[in-house]
Amino acid sequence: MRGVTGRLMLLDTASLYFRAYFGVPDSVRAPDGTPVNAVRGLLDFIDRLVKDHRPEHLVACMDADWRPQWRVDLIPSYKAHRVAEEHEGTPDEEEVPDTLAPQVPVIEDVLDAIGIARVGVAGYEADDVIGTFIARAGGPVDIVTGDRDLYQLVDDERRVRVLYPVKGVGTLQLTDEAALREKYGVDGRGYADLALLRGDPSDGLPGVAGIGEKTAAKLLAEFGDLAGIMAAVDDPRAKLTPSQRKRLTEARPYLAVAPKVVRVADDVPLPDVGTALPRTPHDPAALKALTHRWGLGGSLQRLLHTLAE
Repeated sequence: MRGVTGRLMLLDTASLYFRAYFGVPDSVRAPDGTPVNAVRGLLDFIDRLVKDHRPEHLVACMDADWRPQWRVDLIPSYKAHRVAEEHEGTPDEEEVPDTLAPQVPVIEDVLDAIGIARVGVAGYEADDVIGTFIARAGGPVDIVTGDRDLYQLVDDERRVRVLYPVKGVGTLQLTDEAALREKYGVDGRGYADLALLRGDPSDGLPGVAGIGEKTAAKLLAEFGDLAGIMAAVDDPRAKLTPSQRKRLTEARPYLAVAPKVVRVADDVPLPDVGTALPRTPHDPAALKALTHRWGLGGSLQRLLHTLAE
């Protein structure tokens, strides 16, 4: 991976197949009647992304553990409301729609047969895999995700941007530091601090009571980062309202651990994989069998044609 200087595209795969599942009708089915809307929708997404953005390298980043225990140990509410079933010693099971769960192994098999690098690492989320690929990349990086948490990785100097699907992937919001500053008042580095201050109910992050997005942005503009804000709490001369000072003081235990939970890891032990965009299928026989079994039809053929060009 080190030394890759061509454009690298990193897919937050679960985020995209969830969008495909809800964006493509479940009337899209295999010959035996099994829904394959997420499978075909994701293939259409990848086809469009490769056509429009022409990456030289492509990695489908996976959640080997969608709720790592080391994050739960620090903030027990982390994603707790999304747990479908708890497991002792293995990752908890995430609540996933009944007709989506069986499609995930099909997606994995199809990506492997095509030859698109697919990387998940035990004990880490896809976000952490993405963060580590970026730390090692030598060229521009496009992150494709419907998860705003990854805005923290946007870095103009390193040419890292987020392509955020607004509607399908035909309409992508290109998020660079200018876009972040315009919408949130922070750059990529400041976004993680903004997120942990304001909280995120969808991830079970409580945030600081009474500190919403606008107040968080003002505090970061005034004091630079979370460390600067907490230094201001201890400085009676700092321009904080009594209410802000009180709430930030009360939130100290949360703010001591939240950065490790919210910030994307960049030191994941990645496997040694080839990331170059495949021009021909890695396993044509397996792909033929999958096409026949699941009725992948035009979605797969369009993607294979795009990859071959």
